[in-house]
Amino acid sequence: MSDINRRPPSGAATLRADKTAAIAEAVLDELAEHGYGRLSMEAVAKRAGVGKSALYRRWPSRQRMVIAVVSELSVALVEEPDTGSLRGDVLAALHLVADWLTHPRFSRILPDLIAEAQRDEELFQALARCIGEPRRARAIGILDRAAERGELPQDLDRELALDLLGGLVYWRVSARGAALEPGYFERAADMALRALGARPRGE
Repeated sequence: MSDINRRPPSGAATLRADKTAAIAEAVLDELAEHGYGRLSMEAVAKRAGVGKSALYRRWPSRQRMVIAVVSELSVALVEEPDTGSLRGDVLAALHLVADWLTHPRFSRILPDLIAEAQRDEELFQALARCIGEPRRARAIGILDRAAERGELPQDLDRELALDLLGGLVYWRVSARGAALEPGYFERAADMALRALGARPRGE
Protein backbone atom coordinates (compact mmCIF):
# COMPACT_ATOMS: atom_id res chain seq x y z
CA MET A 1 0.00 0.00 0.00
CA SER A 2 1.38 3.40 -0.91
CA ASP A 3 2.00 6.12 1.66
CA ILE A 4 -0.80 8.27 0.32
CA ASN A 5 -3.44 5.71 1.42
CA ARG A 6 -1.66 4.48 4.53
CA ARG A 7 -3.89 4.29 7.60
CA PRO A 8 -2.72 6.28 10.60
CA PRO A 9 -1.67 4.26 13.64
CA SER A 10 -4.11 3.81 16.48
CA GLY A 11 -4.45 7.04 18.42
CA ALA A 12 -3.07 9.21 15.60
CA ALA A 13 -4.91 12.25 14.32
CA THR A 14 -7.37 11.44 11.56
CA LEU A 15 -6.03 12.35 8.13
CA ARG A 16 -8.82 14.04 6.21
CA ALA A 17 -9.19 12.67 2.70
CA ASP A 18 -10.03 16.08 1.23
CA LYS A 19 -6.83 17.58 2.62
CA THR A 20 -4.79 14.63 1.35
CA ALA A 21 -6.29 15.11 -2.11
CA ALA A 22 -5.56 18.85 -2.03
CA ILE A 23 -1.96 18.18 -1.02
CA ALA A 24 -1.54 15.61 -3.79
CA GLU A 25 -2.82 18.09 -6.35
CA ALA A 26 -0.44 20.72 -5.00
CA VAL A 27 2.51 18.33 -5.22
CA LEU A 28 1.75 17.55 -8.85
CA ASP A 29 1.31 21.23 -9.71
CA GLU A 30 4.58 22.18 -8.01
CA LEU A 31 6.46 19.37 -9.75
CA ALA A 32 5.04 20.33 -13.14
CA GLU A 33 5.79 24.04 -12.70
CA HIS A 34 9.07 24.04 -10.79
CA GLY A 35 10.53 20.53 -10.83
CA TYR A 36 11.70 18.23 -8.07
CA GLY A 37 14.86 20.19 -7.30
CA ARG A 38 12.94 23.37 -6.42
CA LEU A 39 9.97 21.73 -4.73
CA SER A 40 9.60 22.55 -1.04
CA MET A 41 7.24 21.48 1.69
CA GLU A 42 6.44 25.15 2.30
CA ALA A 43 5.37 25.72 -1.30
CA VAL A 44 3.21 22.60 -1.35
CA ALA A 45 1.54 23.52 1.93
CA LYS A 46 0.82 27.06 0.75
CA ARG A 47 -0.64 25.87 -2.56
CA ALA A 48 -2.78 23.25 -0.81
CA GLY A 49 -3.98 25.73 1.81
CA VAL A 50 -2.71 23.68 4.75
CA GLY A 51 0.03 23.97 7.33
CA LYS A 52 3.32 22.11 6.93
CA SER A 53 2.32 19.88 9.82
CA ALA A 54 -0.42 18.40 7.61
CA LEU A 55 2.26 17.23 5.21
CA TYR A 56 4.53 15.78 7.87
CA ARG A 57 1.64 13.88 9.43
CA ARG A 58 1.36 12.02 6.13
CA TRP A 59 4.97 11.73 4.95
CA PRO A 60 8.26 12.11 6.83
CA SER A 61 10.13 13.81 3.99
CA ARG A 62 9.80 15.62 0.69
CA GLN A 63 10.98 12.58 -1.23
CA ARG A 64 8.49 10.22 0.42
CA MET A 65 5.71 12.71 -0.32
CA VAL A 66 6.64 13.03 -3.99
CA ILE A 67 7.06 9.28 -4.51
CA ALA A 68 3.74 8.52 -2.82
CA VAL A 69 1.80 11.05 -4.88
CA VAL A 70 3.44 10.31 -8.23
CA SER A 71 3.30 6.54 -7.81
CA GLU A 72 -0.36 6.64 -6.77
CA LEU A 73 -1.39 8.17 -10.08
CA SER A 74 1.23 6.42 -12.23
CA VAL A 75 0.23 2.95 -11.12
CA ALA A 76 -3.48 3.82 -11.28
CA LEU A 77 -3.03 4.65 -14.96
CA VAL A 78 -1.90 1.08 -15.68
CA GLU A 79 -4.45 -1.46 -16.75
CA GLU A 80 -3.72 -5.03 -17.74
CA PRO A 81 -5.15 -5.45 -21.24
CA ASP A 82 -6.79 -8.79 -21.93
CA THR A 83 -8.16 -8.68 -25.46
CA GLY A 84 -7.73 -12.38 -26.11
CA SER A 85 -4.79 -11.99 -28.47
CA LEU A 86 -1.18 -10.97 -28.07
CA ARG A 87 -1.39 -8.34 -30.81
CA GLY A 88 -4.49 -6.81 -29.25
CA ASP A 89 -2.86 -6.74 -25.83
CA VAL A 90 0.37 -5.23 -27.17
CA LEU A 91 -1.55 -2.54 -29.03
CA ALA A 92 -3.50 -1.67 -25.89
CA ALA A 93 -0.33 -1.66 -23.78
CA LEU A 94 1.46 0.69 -26.18
CA HIS A 95 -1.47 3.09 -26.03
CA LEU A 96 -1.43 2.98 -22.22
CA VAL A 97 2.27 3.82 -22.10
CA ALA A 98 1.67 6.70 -24.51
CA ASP A 99 -1.24 7.99 -22.41
CA TRP A 100 1.04 7.98 -19.36
CA LEU A 101 3.96 9.71 -21.07
CA THR A 102 1.76 12.34 -22.72
CA HIS A 103 -0.39 12.97 -19.64
CA PRO A 104 -0.70 16.77 -19.21
CA ARG A 105 1.19 16.67 -15.93
CA PHE A 106 3.40 13.61 -16.26
CA SER A 107 4.81 14.73 -19.58
CA ARG A 108 6.44 17.53 -17.57
CA ILE A 109 7.05 15.69 -14.31
CA LEU A 110 8.57 12.38 -15.42
CA PRO A 111 11.52 13.68 -17.46
CA ASP A 112 12.52 15.90 -14.55
CA LEU A 113 12.26 13.09 -12.00
CA ILE A 114 14.25 10.74 -14.21
CA ALA A 115 16.98 13.35 -14.63
CA GLU A 116 17.08 13.98 -10.87
CA ALA A 117 17.24 10.26 -10.20
CA GLN A 118 20.47 9.99 -12.18
CA ARG A 119 22.09 12.15 -9.51
CA ASP A 120 20.23 10.76 -6.51
CA GLU A 121 20.53 7.01 -5.92
CA GLU A 122 17.88 7.01 -3.20
CA LEU A 123 15.38 8.70 -5.51
CA PHE A 124 16.35 6.31 -8.31
CA GLN A 125 15.64 3.28 -6.14
CA ALA A 126 12.37 4.75 -4.88
CA LEU A 127 11.11 5.42 -8.41
CA ALA A 128 12.02 1.90 -9.49
CA ARG A 129 10.41 0.30 -6.44
CA CYS A 130 7.21 2.36 -6.32
CA ILE A 131 6.53 3.09 -9.99
CA GLY A 132 8.62 0.94 -12.32
CA GLU A 133 8.17 -2.41 -10.60
CA PRO A 134 4.38 -2.17 -10.01
CA ARG A 135 3.78 -1.06 -13.60
CA ARG A 136 5.91 -3.90 -14.95
CA ALA A 137 4.22 -6.42 -12.65
CA ARG A 138 0.85 -5.53 -14.13
CA ALA A 139 2.12 -5.67 -17.71
CA ILE A 140 3.80 -9.05 -17.41
CA GLY A 141 0.40 -10.75 -17.44
CA ILE A 142 0.20 -9.97 -21.16
CA LEU A 143 3.27 -12.11 -21.80
CA ASP A 144 2.21 -14.91 -19.46
CA ARG A 145 -1.21 -15.29 -21.08
CA ALA A 146 0.32 -15.21 -24.56
CA ALA A 147 2.74 -17.99 -23.58
CA GLU A 148 -0.17 -20.04 -22.20
CA ARG A 149 -2.03 -19.60 -25.50
CA GLY A 150 1.06 -20.67 -27.45
CA GLU A 151 1.62 -17.25 -29.01
CA LEU A 152 4.98 -16.78 -27.28
CA PRO A 153 7.72 -19.24 -26.32
CA GLN A 154 7.62 -20.38 -22.70
CA ASP A 155 11.28 -19.44 -22.23
CA LEU A 156 10.76 -15.84 -23.38
CA ASP A 157 12.98 -13.31 -21.60
CA ARG A 158 10.12 -11.39 -20.01
CA GLU A 159 12.24 -8.60 -18.55
CA LEU A 160 13.75 -7.84 -21.93
CA ALA A 161 10.33 -8.07 -23.57
CA LEU A 162 8.92 -5.48 -21.17
CA ASP A 163 11.88 -3.18 -21.92
CA LEU A 164 11.12 -3.53 -25.61
CA LEU A 165 7.42 -2.76 -25.30
CA GLY A 166 7.91 0.26 -23.05
CA GLY A 167 10.91 1.51 -24.97
CA LEU A 168 9.08 1.67 -28.29
CA VAL A 169 6.93 4.51 -26.99
CA TYR A 170 9.26 6.02 -24.39
CA TRP A 171 12.11 6.57 -26.83
CA ARG A 172 9.85 8.16 -29.43
CA VAL A 173 7.90 10.41 -27.05
CA SER A 174 10.31 11.29 -24.25
CA ALA A 175 13.73 10.95 -25.85
CA ARG A 176 13.04 12.07 -29.42
CA GLY A 177 9.95 14.20 -28.92
CA ALA A 178 8.55 12.74 -32.13
CA ALA A 179 4.86 12.60 -32.98
CA LEU A 180 2.78 9.46 -32.62
CA GLU A 181 1.33 9.70 -36.09
CA PRO A 182 -1.58 7.56 -37.33
CA GLY A 183 -0.51 3.96 -37.82
CA TYR A 184 2.48 4.20 -35.47
CA PHE A 185 1.04 1.90 -32.81
CA GLU A 186 0.12 -0.75 -35.36
CA ARG A 187 3.59 -0.68 -36.90
CA ALA A 188 5.22 -0.75 -33.48
CA ALA A 189 3.06 -3.66 -32.37
CA ASP A 190 3.86 -5.68 -35.47
CA MET A 191 7.58 -5.04 -35.06
CA ALA A 192 7.40 -6.01 -31.39
CA LEU A 193 5.64 -9.27 -32.25
CA ARG A 194 8.37 -10.14 -34.74
CA ALA A 195 11.07 -9.29 -32.20
CA LEU A 196 9.38 -11.42 -29.55
CA GLY A 197 9.12 -14.42 -31.86
CA ALA A 198 5.32 -14.41 -31.72
CA ARG A 199 3.41 -17.08 -33.61
CA PRO A 200 -0.28 -17.59 -34.41
CA ARG A 201 -2.31 -19.42 -31.78
CA GLY A 202 -2.31 -23.16 -32.14
CA GLU A 203 0.70 -23.22 -34.44
